[in-house]
Amino acid sequence: MVNMNNDEMEDLLEKFKSEQKALLPKVQLKNNFQIENIRFIAGIDVAYFDMNGKTNGVCCIVVYDLIEKQVIEKVHSYGEIRVPYIAGFLAFREMPLIKDAAKKLTKQVDLYMFDGNGYLHFRHLGIATQASFFLDKPTIGVAKSYLKINGIDFTQPKNKENAYTDIIINKEIYGRALRTRMNVKPIFISCGNWIDLDTTTDIVMKLIDKNSRLPIPVRFADIETRAIRKELLTKKS
Repeated sequence: MVNMNNDEMEDLLEKFKSEQKALLPKVQLKNNFQIENIRFIAGIDVAYFDMNGKTNGVCCIVVYDLIEKQVIEKVHSYGEIRVPYIAGFLAFREMPLIKDAAKKLTKQVDLYMFDGNGYLHFRHLGIATQASFFLDKPTIGVAKSYLKINGIDFTQPKNKENAYTDIIINKEIYGRALRTRMNVKPIFISCGNWIDLDTTTDIVMKLIDKNSRLPIPVRFADIETRAIRKELLTKKS
């Protein structure tokens, strides 16, 4: 548990808002790559657990070879969480672990996918977007649940593979509700940075198999994170 008084929390909020405001003009919702050059795609996930009265986190990055259809690298980091949970500012809580894990990668990643949002965010700076500036690669946000902004709901896509509806808030497209397979709940995708929404959709769909509604790198990162968390808790018990 990260404890702060009201004044400390207000100061932290203003600092976070200022940092996000400075980053937003640098966000580009267009491709800075050739699609045929995207081969090594990393999924990133962060999970939390309590230990000795403190909140800890573990971040796993799983690199998937789109050509060979196999995982080629896994790395992780873990440690105490020192930033409190504040809705809309998750990136500041998770970035230290993401940075530590990413530094361990030996493979040059072409694109990162996050279990979380990107441009589909109150200030367009979800974890996938904010992390792009450290990773220096195109990023995609893939969320399992919908982040409601300004009270706006999404429209359910048709019940067929690759059906989607755009999420429009204040006359701007924030992301998409995408049904990756028939008879499954939609996922919520958004650009992170340096990629457009149609390419985001195409890449996500290329990484869907019969086992899940989630793209393979994100699903594998989620599985790995849960496994490492269980391992860490077992060692400490």
